[in-house]
Amino acid sequence: MNWRYKMENKETKRTANFSANVSGDEYQPYVPATENIKEFTVRAIVIGCILACLFGAANAYLAMKIGMTICASIPAAVIGMAALKCFKNGTVLENNIIQTVGSSGEALAAGVAFTLPALLLMNLDIKIVTIFAISALGGLLGCLLMVPLRKFLIKDEHGKLPYPEGTACAEVVVAGKEGGTTSKMLFKSLGIGAGFKFLTNGLCIFPEELDVPFKGLLKGGSVGLDVYPSLLGAGFLVGPRIAAMSLAGSVIGWFVILPTIYFIGQYAPEAIGLADLPISQLDHWDLWTYYLKYIGIGSVVMGGFISLFKAAPIIYKSFKGTFAAYKLKESEVKRTDRNIAKNVLVIGIIVILAIIAFLPVFPSVLAGSIGAILVLIFGFIFVAVSAHLVGYVGSSSNPIVAMAIGGLLVTAILFRTMGFNGTSGTIATVVVGSIICIAIGVSGDMAQDLKTGFLLGATPKKQQYGQMIGVLTSALVMGGVIIMLNNVYTIGSKDLAAPHATMIKSLAEGVMSGNLPWSLILIGMGIAVAVWLMGGSVLPFSVGLYLPIHLSVTMMIGGAIRGIVDSKKSYSEGTRAKKIEKGTMYASGYIAGDALMGVLATFLIYIGTGVDTWISGTDNAWVSFAFFLLVIGYFCYEIFSNRDEDKLEGRDLMM
Repeated sequence: MNWRYKMENKETKRTANFSANVSGDEYQPYVPATENIKEFTVRAIVIGCILACLFGAANAYLAMKIGMTICASIPAAVIGMAALKCFKNGTVLENNIIQTVGSSGEALAAGVAFTLPALLLMNLDIKIVTIFAISALGGLLGCLLMVPLRKFLIKDEHGKLPYPEGTACAEVVVAGKEGGTTSKMLFKSLGIGAGFKFLTNGLCIFPEELDVPFKGLLKGGSVGLDVYPSLLGAGFLVGPRIAAMSLAGSVIGWFVILPTIYFIGQYAPEAIGLADLPISQLDHWDLWTYYLKYIGIGSVVMGGFISLFKAAPIIYKSFKGTFAAYKLKESEVKRTDRNIAKNVLVIGIIVILAIIAFLPVFPSVLAGSIGAILVLIFGFIFVAVSAHLVGYVGSSSNPIVAMAIGGLLVTAILFRTMGFNGTSGTIATVVVGSIICIAIGVSGDMAQDLKTGFLLGATPKKQQYGQMIGVLTSALVMGGVIIMLNNVYTIGSKDLAAPHATMIKSLAEGVMSGNLPWSLILIGMGIAVAVWLMGGSVLPFSVGLYLPIHLSVTMMIGGAIRGIVDSKKSYSEGTRAKKIEKGTMYASGYIAGDALMGVLATFLIYIGTGVDTWISGTDNAWVSFAFFLLVIGYFCYEIFSNRDEDKLEGRDLMM
């Protein structure tokens, strides 16, 4: 993979060359280390914090609605670029701080919304301050654990780890000095995504899901799609292979496993397995809830173990890089290599672990202390793996849940062995898993941001402090957003499935009670091993097996559009790069608009405006599909037309 970018700034006569063909020591950033320009400013921090809260709330909604989040670095950079133009003297390094702070909200939201709603699913009265404390502790720990890894992963591995989102974000930041084309693309698609979401989720004019249950030979299965612009955009960003692997998992689940369960179960006169009714009386959603979800859990868990096994050499190299990172005094280190001071790093980690040990959610200080130790061990291991993986696959494809589940299972088994079982043991297990998951998510995003800073010539220490400020700011809104969503839709319901949090709850309770359906989980593990042996991408497949097929179908549409762009022979590399850039901007806008409007619509319903009753809608899902075709058509038109491409001159992005 070779990422190159060349552009000359007319005012400064600088030339950016984001080349992977030189080592980290030889690379010359856009802003030289010897030059000091405005970077860590009050306005950059304020704008970044506002974006962190917005993207944090939006991605918390996405995480519980569709089971995934999308990296917010590029949208944050584009919006920051537009905001700085109001001041007329903004710099690329200021914009880099904006995107660093702003994207931290998305990273925090992923870890929080994937795990902490499990406590609400247990019918516990969780306070906003509790969610803030756990969110902030996990986020800050992820930031601090990533600091000593920066030199090895970002600088020493330059040329080996491309960090696609971090490199693309650097391109957007530099390109922003020349024009506002990317801003127009983003805001236009953001409006379309938000408008469509308001029609479906706000005014409820037509439903958000097309569901076609199978009859006859395949009864028990189903096919359909969710009309979410965010899923369409996500499919384009992850590409055809990841989208296809996810759909393959769903096809195995909904075309093979569910019809098989129904075929066998229809001959049983009494209830079988986990349900209270005979299988013959269950519809496809019940079969998914009681059976397929556990098979999917097993597949996801095994996918996480396989990733950890493959990452063993990475962990070893990361340990070596960590001890080499602080050999020099800060005065001997050039500006572009300065990290947070060693004393601040060590004291910060110790304080965070001490607070975790005394959290009142643990049944005793002993349990809290063990939890803190497990958080440190699994935190560093998985932070190293996460920060390395995103260098290849990007933050949006970071398997943070799979890694967190590995730590959660070990924690649950250890707590149960020590006698911490029942509800208190389950809560303690979920909290440890949540902190680990949040740390993993934040560190992956921070790695991308530090790569952007490395290419631009930013000061790492200022980015690291900016990331922590963004984490604390977005943590303030996480609790309110999650509780609001629960009050409006009920977390765990069909309207807000929170698939990963449901998985976390099932695993923790199952281990503590001894009632986990291990047969189904082992079946899922076996399927994952088979996919691995065939050379498939295990985690995307496993997530597709676990989630409803309706999500994977919509993602596949976006992935197929990206596949056409990638494979069309008539395109030159320059043309292909421009179309990928346009697609990325429109996809990011669809995702951001969909998610932000989802949160806004929820808020309007929450405060009792009655927005969802203003207009009498239709239950005909085919009407949704017809309108969604227009959204897809416009997306394709903007990508495949030649409009605005002449304004993107100077880019040479090769993959």
